[in-house]
Amino acid sequence: MRLLLLVNATASSVTARKRVLVRKALAAHHEVEVAQTTRRGHAGKLARAAAHDGFDAVFVLAGDGTLNEAADGLVGTGCALGALPGGSTNVYAQTLGTPHEIVVAAEALAVALAAGSVRRVGLGNADGRRFLFHAGLGFDAAVIRRVERHGELKRHAPHPLYVAAAFATWFRGFDRKHPWFDLELPASDGGAPERIEGVYFAIVSKTTPYTYLGPRPIHVEPRVGLDTPLAVTAFTSIDAVSLLGGAASAMFSGRFLRSRHQIVQRADLDELRVIGRRPFPWQVDGDDLGDAPSLTIRHEPACLDLVIP
Repeated sequence: MRLLLLVNATASSVTARKRVLVRKALAAHHEVEVAQTTRRGHAGKLARAAAHDGFDAVFVLAGDGTLNEAADGLVGTGCALGALPGGSTNVYAQTLGTPHEIVVAAEALAVALAAGSVRRVGLGNADGRRFLFHAGLGFDAAVIRRVERHGELKRHAPHPLYVAAAFATWFRGFDRKHPWFDLELPASDGGAPERIEGVYFAIVSKTTPYTYLGPRPIHVEPRVGLDTPLAVTAFTSIDAVSLLGGAASAMFSGRFLRSRHQIVQRADLDELRVIGRRPFPWQVDGDDLGDAPSLTIRHEPACLDLVIP
């Protein structure tokens, strides 16, 4: 098969040596060409061009942000996406069960593609910006924004940086006195929409886990997966008990998240609206997208071919 290896040379786990080894592993099974991203948004254009040129698959050696861009470029085409663990966390690759060691992962994905292990999956779509595993609104997007100010440190010490950024955002960079937005969810019986008012922080999940802290998965909403619609977890209070208790709960049983009055969870959603009380920070798959006055987020079913190792 004809395969494009799409590389982000600045991703945290990518080195020149690993790039050569990955290409060699893939070339043992397929005809391989290599392209390198040079700027934000470039991966989507390269992936879309590969699909138009008749490539069978695009394998991405990069982090989740570049993988997100490539996925967006491949939506609606017959060209499959393969996720190699080239970033600091590699949430989606880990979700799919891709091996952690990068050359072993390349071999596994090459064999899977040759065997036809390709699955049509759905994505989230927030006002035209698709996401593979989650969209974050409010507090976590503000944390992502702070992390992205330290690009080189993120490459070498990502997980301590995220923890430090969360505490810095909590104490210095985020308004915890005034809610940022309301949510409007369609009623399952076709009646009046449900309104969740006064939200500081929400996660719209497409798959689980939400992220990883080192090797430990953070399962905010375990009811979502590759074949399900969306789910939302909304914090109507951003006190320390709700935030820290929610984070700890997500690493273990999830009982606190399900039972705390200030945390609202809804699953099996095809669409929801985010109605800003003022412009709010937002991100998808760990990529900061600035501030939005409002968003419509929907499930886009069966739109992407995915190589499953």
